[in-house]
Amino acid sequence: MLELCWIAIIALVLAGCAASEELQQLSAEERFKIAMEKFNNEDYFEAIEDFKIVTLQFQGGGLADDAQFYIAECYFKREQYLLAAYEYEALTRTMPTSEFVSQSRYRKALCYFYSSPAPYLDQENTRKAIDEFQTFIEYHPTDTLVPDAEAKIGELNAKLARKEFENGVIYMRMEYYRAAINSFDHVLEKYYDSPYAEQSQLKKAESMLYRNRLEEARVEIEKFFVKYPASSFKGEAEELRNSILQKQRSAAPNAATEQSNHQQSQLLRTQ
Repeated sequence: MLELCWIAIIALVLAGCAASEELQQLSAEERFKIAMEKFNNEDYFEAIEDFKIVTLQFQGGGLADDAQFYIAECYFKREQYLLAAYEYEALTRTMPTSEFVSQSRYRKALCYFYSSPAPYLDQENTRKAIDEFQTFIEYHPTDTLVPDAEAKIGELNAKLARKEFENGVIYMRMEYYRAAINSFDHVLEKYYDSPYAEQSQLKKAESMLYRNRLEEARVEIEKFFVKYPASSFKGEAEELRNSILQKQRSAAPNAATEQSNHQQSQLLRTQ
């Protein structure tokens, strides 16, 4: 009985070795076909190993760039976006004439797009995504995916604008009005076409008012009405303008009194 067990074990080992030798003798096309079958069956982890064999054993072959692209695709499908970005980058860097270059640049940008966190967190991947989409557009200006890349850049910029705007609001609550003005200015200068530009203009004027810089506050609120005549914040802006004008009127007599007192003091000193 023991001898039969050993014979069975040896037979299995020999069969495994034979199968392994058969796999090693597969052509690039056969190996790639096996990998694609696994990919299509969503067995991405196993597919990666087969695609890697194609890239290593058949470097310079006609399927090497296909295999490299699908390695990245496997990671992308597994939502391992940073690993996928690395593999897309490997293709564009080492296989610059591949037909997959434009698609790889776009997919690399998508990796950072999907890795972009909520606005209150660090936005490094958001900025990387913007850079990668811009690189894609620069290298492939006629690609059909350019409009989508531009739309995603707008979405990412809106996220950065929101973060900067919310920082400004937090500074206002803390009564750090100078820092708040800097944040709102950043939105107005860099993200002027974002949904947060209108509110930033309004909050900048409000921050000026709280700092008692009344004339500057008045100028900023008038800019709001010129730039955003149909704004949904128009009612709030009108209330703010009235507050600024009222405070200016209240301040005017006090300023005149102070000036008169100053002149009288100067006159007494000369006598």
